[in-house]
Amino acid sequence: MTNLYKALACFQQEVPTIHKGTSGYGYSYSDLPAIFKVINPLLTKHGLGFTQLIQGTQMETIIFHCESGESITSITDIPMNVQLKGMNDFQVMGSAISYFRRYTLSSALGLVSDKDTDAGGEQTGKREEVKKKQPLNAERFEKALKAIADGKITRDSLIDGYQLTDDQLLKL
Repeated sequence: MTNLYKALACFQQEVPTIHKGTSGYGYSYSDLPAIFKVINPLLTKHGLGFTQLIQGTQMETIIFHCESGESITSITDIPMNVQLKGMNDFQVMGSAISYFRRYTLSSALGLVSDKDTDAGGEQTGKREEVKKKQPLNAERFEKALKAIADGKITRDSLIDGYQLTDDQLLKL
């Protein structure tokens, strides 16, 4: 990994801050063409490349050293079942992919493309604690089957690893 880390460190010393030039709904950001315009010549200069692959519901970002083949990989989950006003499911997915391409690439390469606002938010309240879901053992499975038979829940709500909490089963 010596070649990759050395080239990446040299790249990071040379890459400038990438200023936000695209406006969204009350915010601005650096879009992919603006990021590529800045980084591509420097990646080439330092013998680096990248690729971003969609693997199911995840994005895999790979930074590689062209000559040695050394690489580092970052995998990020893409949230599903998100709805955005005025967009169909395909547009939402395209928007999510573009968003995660920008931010995972910026993270992997160490780019500065936005203002650091980690501590800038004002606390408006506490989030509700999410109760841990319990495994669906034989007893819980029987209760779930009875609830389905009684029409209190649907079989589809149990698909894809969804597990009822004890509180949910007690309410059935």
